[in-house]
Amino acid sequence: MNLFRPTPEDLLPLAKTAAAEVVVRPSLSYWQNAWRRLKRNRRAVVSLYTVLLLLLFSYAAPLLFALDSSSQDLTQLSQAPSLERRSRVVDPMPWVGRFAAHSPAERLAVVENLQVVGEPHTEFVRLIWSPVAGASYYRVWRHILQPSGATDLGLPLGDTESVDQVSFEDLLKLETVTYYYSVEAVGPDGQVSPYSTVKVHPRHGISVEDAISRGLIKAEQRERAIGTEVTLKPHLLGTDYLGRDMLARLVRGGQTSLFIGVVAPLLFVSLGVVYGGLAGYLGGRIDEVMMRFADFVIALPFLLFMILFRVAMGIGPGESGIVPMLLALVLLGWPSAARLVRGQVLQLREQPFVEAARLMGAGSTYLIFRHMLPNVMGVVLVSLTFAIPSAIFTEAFLSFIGMGVAPPTPSWGSMCNDGVKSFMSHPHELLFPALMISITVLAFNLLGDGLRDALDAKIDK
Repeated sequence: MNLFRPTPEDLLPLAKTAAAEVVVRPSLSYWQNAWRRLKRNRRAVVSLYTVLLLLLFSYAAPLLFALDSSSQDLTQLSQAPSLERRSRVVDPMPWVGRFAAHSPAERLAVVENLQVVGEPHTEFVRLIWSPVAGASYYRVWRHILQPSGATDLGLPLGDTESVDQVSFEDLLKLETVTYYYSVEAVGPDGQVSPYSTVKVHPRHGISVEDAISRGLIKAEQRERAIGTEVTLKPHLLGTDYLGRDMLARLVRGGQTSLFIGVVAPLLFVSLGVVYGGLAGYLGGRIDEVMMRFADFVIALPFLLFMILFRVAMGIGPGESGIVPMLLALVLLGWPSAARLVRGQVLQLREQPFVEAARLMGAGSTYLIFRHMLPNVMGVVLVSLTFAIPSAIFTEAFLSFIGMGVAPPTPSWGSMCNDGVKSFMSHPHELLFPALMISITVLAFNLLGDGLRDALDAKIDK
């Protein structure tokens, strides 16, 4: 049998090559590996940037731009989004009108020569017409559609004050849309004449006093400014029914909605982590009692406790209920996070590295804060990202039904409550706050999905 006999040269160490020193895959920590997996998830990355943009929109925009969510522009009520608007300065002096003598007649004739005096604008529209023999007074109507008959004249604006008055001044919330004014004569016995209609398209106007108070013109230029045009402040997202800028209110409402949607989940998830961690670590009888109490809290109705907290704090209808909302969310929202953390701790307490630390003399405090909590942070972060959109939606719902944030403090939910009343005529008042709620909830949900996959060490994409 021939045996292999090594020579001294065979026992020498192999020379190191450049290929042997190349590290094929760098060693990454758990969080570095999770961040690498998260960056590969495009939806999660886009959602993360969306959340950051929402935070900048709500909290950084007021520092960079002068946004006032409470100032009103009564000349631009429920205006659609616009960059700038030109407005004619007008003199709001009272109008005497037109008067003419009337003669008796057996039958009322149609109103003739109905026309507009001067240039029509949103501050006022002035009408005159010829007198109708036998008329006791005249009735004026306004419609946004062309009347199709005597029963389709639109909004009744009022009656003339005397039999000789053959003029009318409309001061009732005018917009820059086409109107159809109709006038009919009424006799002493209630007989109504055939109506006469005139089509009017008013332009935007602002009184000279309002222009001076807003700094658009100087006081010494009052007389010369009448009839000229001024440029009004732009409203990129329009205005609401009280003339308040929608963009400024969305920014201010985002502060309220995101504050409630982020602070409340942070509080009740933190409470759930501590409670569930203690229950899972202590185990036995104590764990059984603590989790039965958590099951009892889950069964409590949230809306009922919200109402009870409002009553206990003396908050009446129409008043802001932010504090009771936060209390109800924190006191009733922690059990779900507690159950998740308890399940994770029950698994970790039996792991070999925990047993080894215990044999080396580690105490309970060291085991909990050094081994237990760091290993459940992935579950906690995922639970938090799913709890935030739920809290935002809860705030929006409560504000929508009038039990959350109350005017004048804006929130996205309360803005939806205001906008739904005028959705058919001014849809932007509802669409913009509803869009902000939808984007926020979707972004946090997609981010939660991405974190769940990224923090799972078994998934390596």
